[in-house]
Amino acid sequence: MDDATAIARVREGHIDAFANVVERYEVPILRYLSRMTGASEIARDLAQDTFLQAFKNIMNTKSELSLKAWLYKIATNNALQHHRRRKILSFIPFLNSAETDIPEPGSGPEWIDAKVDVQRALLGVPTDQRTALVLHYVEGLKYREIADVLSTSEEAIRKRVARGSEAFRTAYLPKAGGDQS
Repeated sequence: MDDATAIARVREGHIDAFANVVERYEVPILRYLSRMTGASEIARDLAQDTFLQAFKNIMNTKSELSLKAWLYKIATNNALQHHRRRKILSFIPFLNSAETDIPEPGSGPEWIDAKVDVQRALLGVPTDQRTALVLHYVEGLKYREIADVLSTSEEAIRKRVARGSEAFRTAYLPKAGGDQS
C-alpha cells in the first residue's frame, strides 16, 4: 500500500492501515533518531512518540501530504525537544548529561570503536547541521525533501550539509588518525 492510499484509508476510519505506515517507516525513523540522539533507548522512545503524534494528527493534514517528510519533521521536532530538555536537566547536579549508551572506545572490536568514533564526532556537529547531514547521507533524502522537513530553503540545506560535513571531518579525522589536509 502506498502512502497516499494508507493516508486515505486511515482518514476513512481504517486505523489498521496506519500499521502499514509504521511498518514502512519504523526502521528509517529509528535509525535517524538514533543518529540524532546517540542513544538507542531514547531513539526508540522518540520514534514511538513520533508515530503516536502522527496517528493523532493525520486527520488534520492536507490531502497532498508528503508522509515521509511529515514523519521526519515530527521526528526532528521530537529530537530537538529532547536535546532542549536534556540541556535544562543537565543543570540539575545529580544528572550526568554526558551519559549515553555509546560504549567506550577500546571496549570491543575495532569496527565497534570506529562506529563509536563516528557517532561521537557526529554528536559534536551543531544540531541543525547534524540534522541535515543525517537526513541527507544516512536517510537518503534530497535537499528539497530536507527543506520541507526543516521548513527552510534548499540553499540553506546545501549550506548546512556542507558546513556539517566540514565540522564532522574536523571532529572525526583527529580521532580516527586521519590527515586533515
